[in-house]
Amino acid sequence: RTFFPVIKALLLANFHFLCLSRLLLDGAPLIAIHKARYYKRKDGLALGPGPFVTALEYATDTKATVVGKPEKTFFLEALRGTGCKPEEAIMIGDDCRDDVGGAQNVGMLGILVKTGKYRAADEEKINPPPYLTCESFPHAVDHILQHLL
Repeated sequence: RTFFPVIKALLLANFHFLCLSRLLLDGAPLIAIHKARYYKRKDGLALGPGPFVTALEYATDTKATVVGKPEKTFFLEALRGTGCKPEEAIMIGDDCRDDVGGAQNVGMLGILVKTGKYRAADEEKINPPPYLTCESFPHAVDHILQHLL
């Protein structure tokens, strides 16, 4: 029986590149919760796990298995058991690529909100662009209630 170490590097303060790269070079799989470029902190935006996962992929000549957004499996699993097909679902998010782009790649409508980690012109970063861009989550919900139900 083979055991692989489980690497928890969600807190970047505990991130130890050299240790992780050695484990990966020895055959441990690289599994990432997501590859977001940045996330919102109280003091502003900070690098997310994406740049570090990409660096580990490059350094160890391996490919990470991503289990979260924007992977299609993530969105399809979220819908499983709801009775909704992707084309009947709507994703509201502040991350154009991971939230909106990922949802739209499985056939959902994606609404981008200008809150959280949104940055000006984010909606231009994906193709197709978001179905809609709203100032806030409540504005997105209002649009859904008034125009989509």
